[in-house]
Amino acid sequence: LKFAKELVKLYAQRKLSSRFPYNSFFELEGRLSESFIHELTKDQKQTWKEIVKDLEALQPMDRLLCGDVGFGKTEIAIRTAFKVALNKKQVALISPTTILADQHYLTFIERLRGLPVEVRLLSRLVSITKQKKILRKLKEGKIDIIIGTHRIFSKDVQFKNLGLLIIDEEQRFGVKQKEKLKEMKSNVDILSLSATPIPRTLHMALSHLKNISLIMTPPIYKLPVETHISLFNKELVKASIKKEVKRGGQVYYLHNRIGTLLSTQQRLRE
Repeated sequence: LKFAKELVKLYAQRKLSSRFPYNSFFELEGRLSESFIHELTKDQKQTWKEIVKDLEALQPMDRLLCGDVGFGKTEIAIRTAFKVALNKKQVALISPTTILADQHYLTFIERLRGLPVEVRLLSRLVSITKQKKILRKLKEGKIDIIIGTHRIFSKDVQFKNLGLLIIDEEQRFGVKQKEKLKEMKSNVDILSLSATPIPRTLHMALSHLKNISLIMTPPIYKLPVETHISLFNKELVKASIKKEVKRGGQVYYLHNRIGTLLSTQQRLRE
């Protein structure tokens, strides 16, 4: 109950707070969009328009971007981060796992190559010496975009001028963790990404505490998912795996008992 009251107070402050509208840098933003090897889908274009409108308003953005895996949420997040960084504000992208944070870092580096922004990774994969250096540069404002895990919630992480918080797979974070970052500043823009938003977040979107954007159009090259249910059949498993490996794909075999995991691995090897 105490936390619910704090939450209401925080959102009331956000509704009353304001910040300078973000400017557009058409040449640099154009270079980023032109370097994208795919065509933006209809929903991606609409979402980008909605985000630009949010960033050009006086009130800070709080938007939930909902879309299936592979539907292009990350590209929208990169463009949003770049626009904010060009306006001399810092961006923090928080991911629930070290692997995801690392993937995002590599994607951001690749997409923003040759553009005037400094991107860094902060997670347990980074050595303590490097972490100290990154934290110092972050506090001095020499890092534009920081990508990390729960590590960003730590007390020693200080920003010079935080402008945007991107929360990836926001359903994986606790309420207190997310609100802790919002408390840093009531005028920080927030973009939450999710394929499966939690009921609380959806309720906030429907209550207009958050805005919501949907990416429902699959990319042109994405085939629909096929699901087959059958009794366990060794030959069917073998044929499916061989077919996938032959075309250069990867297989994720999910087993429901830790105790028999090794024997299952051995059976698959055979």
